[in-house]
Amino acid sequence: MRGQAICQLGNQIKRLDPFTYEVNSQSGHGCYTVVRSSETKWRCSCPDYIHRELKCKHIYAVEFSQALRHEVRKQVIIKSLDIQICLYCGSQTVVKDGLRHNKNGEIQRFTCKTCGKRFVRNLGFERLKATPQAVTCALQLYFTGESLRNTQRLLRLQGINVSHQTIYNWITRYVKLMERYLEKITPQVSGVWRADELYVKIKGNMKYLFAMMDDETRYWIAQEVADSKYVHDARRLFQLSRAVAGRKPKILITDGLSAYHDAYRREFRTQAHATDTQHIRQITIRGKHNNNKMERFNGEVRDREKVMRGLKKPDTPILAGYQIFHNYIRPHEALDGRTPAEACGIKVEGKNKWITLIQNASNHPKANNNT
Repeated sequence: MRGQAICQLGNQIKRLDPFTYEVNSQSGHGCYTVVRSSETKWRCSCPDYIHRELKCKHIYAVEFSQALRHEVRKQVIIKSLDIQICLYCGSQTVVKDGLRHNKNGEIQRFTCKTCGKRFVRNLGFERLKATPQAVTCALQLYFTGESLRNTQRLLRLQGINVSHQTIYNWITRYVKLMERYLEKITPQVSGVWRADELYVKIKGNMKYLFAMMDDETRYWIAQEVADSKYVHDARRLFQLSRAVAGRKPKILITDGLSAYHDAYRREFRTQAHATDTQHIRQITIRGKHNNNKMERFNGEVRDREKVMRGLKKPDTPILAGYQIFHNYIRPHEALDGRTPAEACGIKVEGKNKWITLIQNASNHPKANNNT
């Protein structure tokens, strides 16, 4: 209750950096420093915390302040579409009228009470023998770590007989469709970004995946594949990140690679506003300035790439698809079971988020013009 009272005053908490806060004393004499010492633990300089080593009111106040920032973010809701509308007259007075039996499943038929015509509305999955549930099940299995052939075997257990090439064709088609739709949505990321690189094999050759991630929400902002590490120009990555987020970060955390600092000076730092973005390069394994979140993210990508035994081409849809899976589908324990997109104010409704994204992308006018 005391922590909540401090937070409600509005001017008692000062954010020094993503890891350090100053909280004014309620007596009016001085202030206390609250520092994040690990992923989930805070430390405070007040006597109450020092002697008892229990969460004090100043730590509660900082946590309330962080939760409040999450709530005030602008919400973007991607709703489940009502596809039970007549294709011929647009009437909503339609009723279910039997099933259309396909080789790999059944699709609902509808009859319009206004014009009397019978139709099947399969938005986003037209001209497919497989059902939307089968296609999205394949996407989910693949991006959670299964190979194409393992995904084929698991679908076969459900009576769905498709080849591994068909599954790859589904991935290619729907990743491009969702990518064009989602690039129009601006995530409400925080002011602290992290960048790191990870080596991957492409056609047996060593390449590097450069990625930018938001520190607070774990949102994967941008990526690019480079031939080398030490002579790579990272400005393209920074430009893509700025275009996705719509602004520059306040703090950029990287390792000591010179490519990041060169790109930082050219893209995020100007002569007129030399302090717009602070670049933290002295990261360590332990302490408040570490890159552990980015290393955890690299582990996710490595687990996916290891099953494939390397990527087949630089412009593979697999990386873009995993980016969509990471941001919009996969819940994260560090975000209390939310997805990074939800932490950024983007909510995807429906039990099957793949279907919601695909149908909204298919219903988007620009998406339809490009397919």
